[in-house]
Amino acid sequence: MTSIRAWLEAFRLHTLPLALSTILMGSLLAVYYHSFQPSIMIWAMLTTLFLQILSNLANDYGDTVHGVDNQDRIGPKRSLQKGEITLRQMGIAIFICIVLALISGISLIIHSMRSMEFSYSVVFFLIGIAAIVAAVKYTIGSNPYGYSGLGDFFVFIFFGIVGVIGTYFLHTHRLSTLEILPAITIGCFSAGVLNLNNLRDRVNDAASGKNTLVVKIGLENAKYYHAILLTVGMLTAVIYSLQSRAGVYQWIYLIAFVGIVRSIIIVQKNENPVALYPELKYLSLSTLLFTILFGIGLNV
Repeated sequence: MTSIRAWLEAFRLHTLPLALSTILMGSLLAVYYHSFQPSIMIWAMLTTLFLQILSNLANDYGDTVHGVDNQDRIGPKRSLQKGEITLRQMGIAIFICIVLALISGISLIIHSMRSMEFSYSVVFFLIGIAAIVAAVKYTIGSNPYGYSGLGDFFVFIFFGIVGVIGTYFLHTHRLSTLEILPAITIGCFSAGVLNLNNLRDRVNDAASGKNTLVVKIGLENAKYYHAILLTVGMLTAVIYSLQSRAGVYQWIYLIAFVGIVRSIIIVQKNENPVALYPELKYLSLSTLLFTILFGIGLNV
């Protein structure tokens, strides 16, 4: 019988704070505009957690089938690699996550429909289906987009633009061009986490035919790309603060930029891919800290 520990490892719990940052940002923006609905945030968080776990399981499944998760891979061995979970069991778990994501996503839409036009509900249902497909197709199938260097783009779109603006809209039923700025921030930081992962796995990915963006543009360019991503993320947050003029306390989130700048410096100096593994967690937590401080400062 497969142990609980093996499944928890497969779920990759350390990736969940990053996923929650998306929903938190959209919800805290809604608080600022006096349109926050607790039930919306709860259902959105549940849906996002199921989607993130689905993505992690599908990633393990696809990389195992394509031979990417092999003995040369840097970092801890996956549960599939160690034989603690079979491909059949992983396939069943993926199906269960899809069902749970659909149930929670539909519940989220139902809660929002009370004061939202039906056409918007259809749009959000289609966005939910697209998110499920994106989570699965990252590494599964004959032509997974994660093997073609498009993973960064989809992470930016779904973790940033769609996640933040979508959550904000479900709360407020309004759109504003200003809110695109913190959405870009979260999208850039999220893409930065993926870039760290791909920097760590660059050699093995190249040897296995997984052409991530890092593999395509090369090590040095990927380091500059990382710096650009995080710098743009910080700048868009600052521009939002200057435009919104919420008050002096809004700038408290600058504390979190210490961790963001740290990531830029470490990547620029890094010569050992193994050393990048803990940096994924640090950048994810820095993103969550930024989101919390950003929301607190905005609403004080």
